[in-house]
Amino acid sequence: MRSLAIGATGMLAQQLNVEVISNNIANSSTTGYKRQRVDFQDLLYQNMRRIGSTSSDAGTILPSGVQVGAGVRPAAVYRINEQGNITVTDNKLDLAINGRGYFQITLPNGDTAYTRSGSFQLSADGQVVTADGFVLQPGVAIPPETVDITVSSTGLVQAKLDGQVAPQDVGQLQLAVFANDAGLEAIGNNLLLETPSSGAPVAANPGDPGAGRLIQGALETANVNIVQEITTLITAQRAYEMNSRVIRTTDEMMQTVGQLR
Repeated sequence: MRSLAIGATGMLAQQLNVEVISNNIANSSTTGYKRQRVDFQDLLYQNMRRIGSTSSDAGTILPSGVQVGAGVRPAAVYRINEQGNITVTDNKLDLAINGRGYFQITLPNGDTAYTRSGSFQLSADGQVVTADGFVLQPGVAIPPETVDITVSSTGLVQAKLDGQVAPQDVGQLQLAVFANDAGLEAIGNNLLLETPSSGAPVAANPGDPGAGRLIQGALETANVNIVQEITTLITAQRAYEMNSRVIRTTDEMMQTVGQLR
């Protein structure tokens, strides 16, 4: 009976759905996290009477036919890249992106990763780095005698040095913009990698056309709506239960057939 296999595909699909929802909820406090959603597709159909085939020698055509589906499968798990809320932290090295774009991070192997998390710190030599010590591109070195740091909305970094009146320019931050943000590959630690699906990054100064602006002393929160995720979780649970009910009902039907004399 096809319903056994169909119900099993439904349970597996909803299991994946629950896993994605649980990951969204778990990362509801992760800086710059973008919630994910599962996209499902129906499986191939078995044509028992093909639509549009002739039903008689007179040339009459079947108006509908008979097609039986084989179940469901997950087609994609993609990120929804809507803007998260901006939370003020008053930390000089916390930067939030208001709009499109990603910070560029140099990995230990020399590759470039991308992130929306703007929680930065200073290394021992004054470089602006992530919490894991990865350097922010383009490199910005803060002099040791700095008493204050200012980052403009367009990415200009200025340092107020001890004993000086005018601030000193120490760097210009840039953002990477992709044609397809959903095509980036997540590798954990709030980092993403370029893929053929994302397209090549286009470097731009914050505030340029197509690029967002920076907000100093603030962080972008996750764009996870807890109420929406809980509602979706309940819906997925009910769908899982209904698919298990299909399998149970099919088993009872097969038992009935097996008991016939």
